[in-house]
Amino acid sequence: MDFGISFPTYIRCWQDAQMAEEYGFSHTWFYDSQMCYSDVYASMALVAHHTRTIKIGTLVSILGNRIAPVTAHSIATINELAPGRVILGVGTGFTGRNVMGMPPIPLNTLREHVEIIRDLLAGREAVYREGSRERHIKFIHPERGYINVHDHIPIHMAANGPKAIAMTGELAEGWITIGLEPDYIADSLRQIRAAASAAGRDLSEIYCTNLTSACVLRPGESILSDRVIQQIGPMAILLLHTNWDPSDIKVGPFAPPAVSAAAKAYFDEHILTMKTPMDRRFQEMHLGHLAFLREGERAYLTPELIKAGTLTGSGPEIIDRIRELEAAGVTNIALNVCGTDAREMIREFGREVISKY
Repeated sequence: MDFGISFPTYIRCWQDAQMAEEYGFSHTWFYDSQMCYSDVYASMALVAHHTRTIKIGTLVSILGNRIAPVTAHSIATINELAPGRVILGVGTGFTGRNVMGMPPIPLNTLREHVEIIRDLLAGREAVYREGSRERHIKFIHPERGYINVHDHIPIHMAANGPKAIAMTGELAEGWITIGLEPDYIADSLRQIRAAASAAGRDLSEIYCTNLTSACVLRPGESILSDRVIQQIGPMAILLLHTNWDPSDIKVGPFAPPAVSAAAKAYFDEHILTMKTPMDRRFQEMHLGHLAFLREGERAYLTPELIKAGTLTGSGPEIIDRIRELEAAGVTNIALNVCGTDAREMIREFGREVISKY
């Protein structure tokens, strides 16, 4: 099992990434939500410069918010700083789009962007389109020290729905998901492998990253203590967050059946009673996303929700859950940092889980 730290991207996170490398973490991941956090590629560049071995990836780059050639050149620039340590995680966008009141990009747009990026990162020409214009493009100075397309950059895809999961098998080398249900993960991996086989690809060894968070409970500590809530609360509450559409606002997409009643209560009592006008409500709905709790959200954090959304418990309890996820096919546990300070989680998880796994 690989272990990663996943940053709501803050420009100083290179300091925490250095510490994570020392404590046995193998990956750093960065969110691409431009209205919420620091710039993803600037932050990754600093981490690339200040670390030696840890891998550096987007989780995820929102294709459509940038044109495909820009995404390709940005990740290839990071690869020049950290050769062979770079991963491009891509997706249609949840927060990165919703925080502007926009829906996720269509899957056909995702496919087109991935195909262009894949060709460019392989050093090939790609077909780029703007409206009725179609052009063959390529990097024209790939050997001059500006970018690195010599060392392979794998593309991992975030997917939840059946069509996106199938596309992962057709196009990607890794799958990024959320949720700690081993049966769902194992079943989805079977679907990805089947789609890959139908497309003539061999994905018997697909890399699976699972986004969650973690808190190692201290002896006698309550799962609802202030320290625990501060460390994992913003991740747990994500299970209740809602997709935004002013004409068809619905209960969020991440809630598993075990917490569906809590998701409905959160929707009725919290989302629908916000004071922000509907044409700007997306701004309030995503305030604090994966970084801090909004006023009133703590009331929805039950032990059941925390257990469903995070790896919270004693060190041995967390290790047992990780072994179940590993048996289901998870390759990487990515731990969300709530806020802009990962040091306590890195220290305790590294000491009580990674070193004993």
